[in-house]
Amino acid sequence: MPIPKPHGGQLQDLVSRDENKRDRLSQAISRGDLPIITLTDRQLCDLELLLNGGFSPLSGFLNEDDYNSVVENMRLKTVQNEDGEGLLWPMPITLDVTKPVSQRFSIGEKIGLQDPRDRQILAVLTVESIYRPDKEKEARLVFRGDPEHPAVKYLHDVAGEYYIGGSLEGLSYPKHYDYSEIRKTPSQLRQEFETLGWGSHKIVAFQTRNPMHRAHRELTVRAARDLGEDSHILIHPVVGMTKPGDIDHHTRVKVYQQILKKYPEGLATLALLPLAMRMGGDREALWHALIRMNYGVDHFIVGRDHAGPGKNSKGVDFYGPYDAQDLLAKFEDELAGKIKVVPFRMVTYLPDEDRYAPIDTIDTNAVKTANISGTELRQRLRDGTEIPTWFSYPEVVKILRDTNPPRYRQGFVFLIDVTDIEEELGAIIASALQSSLNEHCGARRVTRLPISYQDPYLINEFVRAGSAVIVPVQGDYGSIVTAVGEFNTIQVKLKKNSPAILYSINNGDFENAEEACATAIKLLQSKGFFVHEN
Repeated sequence: MPIPKPHGGQLQDLVSRDENKRDRLSQAISRGDLPIITLTDRQLCDLELLLNGGFSPLSGFLNEDDYNSVVENMRLKTVQNEDGEGLLWPMPITLDVTKPVSQRFSIGEKIGLQDPRDRQILAVLTVESIYRPDKEKEARLVFRGDPEHPAVKYLHDVAGEYYIGGSLEGLSYPKHYDYSEIRKTPSQLRQEFETLGWGSHKIVAFQTRNPMHRAHRELTVRAARDLGEDSHILIHPVVGMTKPGDIDHHTRVKVYQQILKKYPEGLATLALLPLAMRMGGDREALWHALIRMNYGVDHFIVGRDHAGPGKNSKGVDFYGPYDAQDLLAKFEDELAGKIKVVPFRMVTYLPDEDRYAPIDTIDTNAVKTANISGTELRQRLRDGTEIPTWFSYPEVVKILRDTNPPRYRQGFVFLIDVTDIEEELGAIIASALQSSLNEHCGARRVTRLPISYQDPYLINEFVRAGSAVIVPVQGDYGSIVTAVGEFNTIQVKLKKNSPAILYSINNGDFENAEEACATAIKLLQSKGFFVHEN
């Protein structure tokens, strides 16, 4: 099967190759003739995929007509398919701004779009429409309206109240300083497929935002083998914005690079996708499939609860387990000959046979199986429990342990609320505690900051580097807790028993400094930051 045409028939490449036009735009920017919008992180991801053709056929951020059509019908209004219908496009790609920003511009005006990281102007947008969306409608139709859905929360709590739609003239792609050899544009990846000799072969893409383990390797190999001997695999993980709390992309990419070595020679390749996920379930699965078609893929694995954010606080799933597969099946005829969905076949480990098998091929009542859930894996990483080799490769486990050490190897911040005692006495107990911690911390560095220095960013950087940080604080220190996270924060309030210099930790018994430090150490041990001594 030849590499499919891009969605809409033409791969967009919006970075201008016209040197004269580029010079004119650059000069206008240099003179300050163009107003500037600094992009958010999500807008930056969207812009990159608009510029490189990953979002073909889009040529810019959606204008009002296209936006309304996408929200209501999952189709563009200004681009038609061969039957004269609006072309499939399930996800609104919008440039959101605040009301004051929206009032600065008019139809036909050009706006420079600025990278928030290095202040470079990446593209110029020509305004086609400025509109106030019906966010309740967008939340309900695109994301099903649950206020706890991450995309709905983003829509209401983060996104600006106005959208600006218009076409783009690109000046350059966003710069990346990591993994440049596996960051491929659609045109680059299509060329790589030709170079690998895959141009007339089937290529199945696997989307993930999580680390991969043996089961993932097994199911992708099976998916390719089921398609025939001329089939190959594109491991295409997302490295843009994902779900809050997901493992960082640096850790995941290192895992993917190790997993790639476990595939048969010539079967698989790896490329990164700078996508800002919306966790939009069925609509997002269709969106992912169209994006992969632009990257030259003709088969796409869609799993159980694909791109779903899990459950809300009441334990209710945001999406049904097979909603994504059902929606894609609805458009199977329209996508025929372009991209085909490969349903994800869950596999499980058979310990008596030392192999994986599709769960739908075995009698789980008669055959012994084994599995480790994501929750259990995170718990094993936290407490240092063994992760068996049947579940994951030792090289992968090492990467995960290095970046997700057990709690007794993690950094933490010890906040000493000295509001009710003299500042000097707070410094005394902080110094004493530093000495006590150094006795117990082993290789963990212990840092003590002065009471006048309460920079949440710096404190969090110390903690991320594995340090124990002692910070005497006064007044509101909630910004520190927010930056570091409650999991790695210990908060105690000190009181003095006059006239003797005795300290009470968390309204406990009054003790001298040495006893108070011992109490603090026991508190840290109870929370798992130190291994209990025999």
